[in-house]
Amino acid sequence: MKKRESDPWMAADDFGRTLKGLGVNLLVADVEAALAFQTQVLDATIVYSDPDFAVLRRGEALWMLHADHTYNDHPLRGSLSDDIARGIGVELRLYDRDPDDAEAKARDLDYTVLAGAMDKPHGLREAFIIDGDGYLWVPSTASRKGESA
Repeated sequence: MKKRESDPWMAADDFGRTLKGLGVNLLVADVEAALAFQTQVLDATIVYSDPDFAVLRRGEALWMLHADHTYNDHPLRGSLSDDIARGIGVELRLYDRDPDDAEAKARDLDYTVLAGAMDKPHGLREAFIIDGDGYLWVPSTASRKGESA
């Protein structure tokens, strides 16, 4: 059951027609709690949010959050139990986000840092951080070294 009481920012079908390329939609237990991680750790900008749905942007990246309760009739509904970790095997990579800063903010806010910021052989400096819903985020920038580690 939807919790939003006002009109949405735009009609769902109008928004849907604006989407291009690869889309990411994360199911979250609580949109407001998820937004705290997204804005404070990932430095994302909220395009729109309500208790059911949010759209975020960082640079050219655009992604969505849907609250679990909006998926009552969705095929994934059965996978939304506390016994099943979300996003296993998926890395949500956010390029052009300083991994050192994201790591520091994640630690300050008590999120799980699986691996701190480090230069990788593929030319990126990245950190591995788990958000409150269990999704693995990898903020990264080009390696600080003149050559890959």
